[in-house]
Amino acid sequence: MAPRIVCVVGPTACGKTTLGVLLAKRYGGEVVSADSMQIYRGMTIGTAAPTAEEMDGVPHHMIAVADPAEQWSAARYAQVAIPIVDDILKRGKLPILVGGTGLWLDAVVQGREFAPGQAGGAVRRELEAQLAAEGMEPLLQELRRVDPESAARLHPADTKRILRALEVYRETGETISAHNAATRQLPPRYDAVWIGLQFADRADMKALIDRRVDKMAEAGLLDEVRSLLAMGLPRNATAMQAIGYKEFLGVLDGTLTEQEALELVKLRSRQYAKRQLTWLRKNPAIHWIYWEKERDFARALQISTEILTASGLG
Repeated sequence: MAPRIVCVVGPTACGKTTLGVLLAKRYGGEVVSADSMQIYRGMTIGTAAPTAEEMDGVPHHMIAVADPAEQWSAARYAQVAIPIVDDILKRGKLPILVGGTGLWLDAVVQGREFAPGQAGGAVRRELEAQLAAEGMEPLLQELRRVDPESAARLHPADTKRILRALEVYRETGETISAHNAATRQLPPRYDAVWIGLQFADRADMKALIDRRVDKMAEAGLLDEVRSLLAMGLPRNATAMQAIGYKEFLGVLDGTLTEQEALELVKLRSRQYAKRQLTWLRKNPAIHWIYWEKERDFARALQISTEILTASGLG
């Protein structure tokens, strides 16, 4: 039997952090963040990382564990998070994964081995040099020859995934398609109970996101961006491409006013929430809890408790 864990998921600003803490307190659990930006140090405001007050004494893992200059993938996240989840289980506690980065959550729950190869490795550098010198066409031709399945599936403009597919083949002699097909046959590493939060009316979600962005600005998001730059973080670092940081860089560059940046952050946050929901809705195992105008956490905890009891966790 795969060990039991809980996943609390949903789009940005839907209250995952609060529900995760409430469930951890009720079930003697610990929270493992599955947010692709909360892993970075010095990025508390713009990523809405939980404060000590919000954690309310519950141990939280995978928050502020990476240097903002680093680039993390789902594979790297899973590599670090899985031993933490296993340790929580070994100590007789309940791991509660909380986040909206669907790919990262799936990577941990499935526990699958990722194909070898890494961004920044020798083979990747070789491929990037070839791309710069010869353009995409010779690389596409190579992919069609060695991995026709990936070539047919990937858009010719999807440079990142095309390079990744070629990297895996050049490093291992096995196609990424064959690797993924083999790993899909493996049973999941964990037996996850999925609880999802979303608003019944999308307009309410949009209003909440807008309020949250205003609060981030009031809390000093612009100063947070300034301090990251002062630490020597390059402007093109992955962390600086996060929603909120990219736009406020524009304020410091003089290309945007603060108000324009604020409106852009709101728009992009709403678009991101929509993409998160699209990804999560593909998972039929999620038990959805729908908020009305306001988020009612007492009700959400009650419904979650019923779901977990029915799943044999109680």
